[in-house]
Amino acid sequence: MRKRIYLSPPHLGGEEITYVKEAFDANWVAPLGPHVEAFERECAKHAGVRSALALSSGTAAAELASILMGVNGGDTFFCSSLTFIATLAPLVRRGAVPAFIDSEPSSWNMSPSALRDAFNDAAERGVMPKAVVIVNLYGQSCDMDEILGICASYGVPVLEDAAESLGALCKGRQTGSFGRFSFYSFNGNKIITTAGGGMLLSDDDESVERARFLSAQARDKAPWYQHSELGFNFRMSNILAGIGRAQLKLLPERVDARRAVFGRYAYALSGSPGIEFMPEPDWSRSSRWLTAMTIDPATAGTTSMKLMEAMSSENIESRPVWKPMHLQPVFEGAKYYKHEGRDVSGGLFENGLCVPSGSNLTPEDQEAVISVIRRELRP
Repeated sequence: MRKRIYLSPPHLGGEEITYVKEAFDANWVAPLGPHVEAFERECAKHAGVRSALALSSGTAAAELASILMGVNGGDTFFCSSLTFIATLAPLVRRGAVPAFIDSEPSSWNMSPSALRDAFNDAAERGVMPKAVVIVNLYGQSCDMDEILGICASYGVPVLEDAAESLGALCKGRQTGSFGRFSFYSFNGNKIITTAGGGMLLSDDDESVERARFLSAQARDKAPWYQHSELGFNFRMSNILAGIGRAQLKLLPERVDARRAVFGRYAYALSGSPGIEFMPEPDWSRSSRWLTAMTIDPATAGTTSMKLMEAMSSENIESRPVWKPMHLQPVFEGAKYYKHEGRDVSGGLFENGLCVPSGSNLTPEDQEAVISVIRRELRP
């Protein structure tokens, strides 16, 4: 059988072992340490924000951000529907109720039109959301100017989920710098990885220091272990931060490599019946963390699920586009605001597919993926 071709495997550069050895030589392997502090500074500099906090996951960052934004039981919040559940689970666990915002076709991200509808509805009911959670899907930025302008007009803060978009640009500005709070993920499948980890980012230094306190068990300043409130065990280890520092140096190369992978798919499959790729608006530069496409069954003669099954039979990993949150059983009955009367995110889920996109994907392996797709399309 063919060797496994993975969707988005880790890609180590070699210098990671140098940083890890430094941590071992210093016997600084527990949470916190000089690599953690340096990684925070380097991520803040990359994003162009004042403060960053290295954590155990992007989900942990979302959890702390929800606390800093004052999200509590009985509050409502607006959230992109086309996302992974970790985006909003921390807010829901705090008792907040989500209302979901559809995608718009030009970026697959939050629709400004649907967001306006949601705010108009909230204004009529006299209940404003506590926050708006936006997601940069598969390495592609949202239409930040439009969305931030709408939120600012209502005085509602934004939490930016940039877990999938490290290295992507919106009008020349790094994603992860737009929200009142933003966060990255360094999960094993992301464009750079620390095996597991995340980073909270903000220009609000005071709030980030508050998050720092909460993330380390909320220990009071006292000679003994004293706690006036409950905190979390959310900090990143010095070893993992060392891996992250080495990976961050390679981020521009990793973005270029993934964009090249996308370019080869687009060139090889251009003109193929029923295939359309996730668009890239001219105001953005996607990292192309994952190459995502839609398959029109009527034209292609196959479906996204059949293509996924065909690739699986060849030991090639692929997966559907995220199942939108408004279609998830756990959120049955939640409000959902469509894009101009169309369920765009539902259609993307029905026909969408993500294909192998790693920065270490060889041209030969990519050709194997392309060959399966071509074979399955209508002659």
